[in-house]
Amino acid sequence: MAVYTHISDQDLADYLAAYDVGPARVFKGIAEGVENSNFYLETEKARFILTLFEKRTKAEDLPWFLALTEHLAKSGFPCARAIPARDGKALRTLNDKPAVLVEFLQGLSPRRPSLQQCRSFGEALARMHLALADFTEEKPNAFGPEGWKALWQGRANQAEALQTGLAARIEADMALIEAHWPQGETLQCGAIHADLFPDNTFFIGETFTGAFDFYFACTDYLTYDLAICLNAWAFDTPSEYNYSKGAALLKGYQALRVLSNGERKALPLLMRGAALRFFLTRLVDWYDTPKDALVKPHNPMDYAARLDFHRSTIKAEDYGYQRG
Repeated sequence: MAVYTHISDQDLADYLAAYDVGPARVFKGIAEGVENSNFYLETEKARFILTLFEKRTKAEDLPWFLALTEHLAKSGFPCARAIPARDGKALRTLNDKPAVLVEFLQGLSPRRPSLQQCRSFGEALARMHLALADFTEEKPNAFGPEGWKALWQGRANQAEALQTGLAARIEADMALIEAHWPQGETLQCGAIHADLFPDNTFFIGETFTGAFDFYFACTDYLTYDLAICLNAWAFDTPSEYNYSKGAALLKGYQALRVLSNGERKALPLLMRGAALRFFLTRLVDWYDTPKDALVKPHNPMDYAARLDFHRSTIKAEDYGYQRG
């Protein structure tokens, strides 16, 4: 989450007039994250998050995101879904940008997930994948292997400025991953979150209470979603993989959805691909985020360090996978 667009009191009042939520009592920007403008809103009736869509989120994709979260909510999975206005429409416009008002979930985002939180999250990820099994609408992953070259184009010098020799390593990673990326017949596809970092989840104590920020969601391999999450949850430092946390997350996931042999074999390459994807988008943000934005871009070197680790792994067991 972040703030790129500032909203005046009058603009906010005009926007809220379309809803049956009452006037704002508390309204403040949320600085975390890098993608959209997000605000905490409290009215006399409830608490909400107001999101204005910026940067990479395409307006034409928003109905798909809203349909996905509505599907999850109806299935009983805890997620932040959009609130419709009096006319029944959830997607509206504020300051000439698409905007939605979404439910406020209870809980806190873990800054350093515990083993039990990793286990609880793994179960929740599997629950989400199972709940979306009958969500038939599809959306291609704009940040899959086909999109990496566009992100990387013209960025070699920027990577080299961060670390000598980094550009060559990234280009070698990209070539290897693209050449060996698994084919669909061996892996199960479906709707995935594709950005389910700890700061996009809430917990009360050790218990998972909800997920939000589905605006990178897409149709892709379920195991790729798992790989994104292992990269985000199981590294204690950028280069130190916590085997116990990885094992806990995988054990929680497999309690509800057991990986196939094909998925198990593909996991190391998917881990490397997930790290490359986030290195590339963070590299772009590192250099392109507006200087006046109330946001601090994430350091791409965190994922360069993960890539260093992944180059040394060869099997799913290296990440804590256990049979049975």
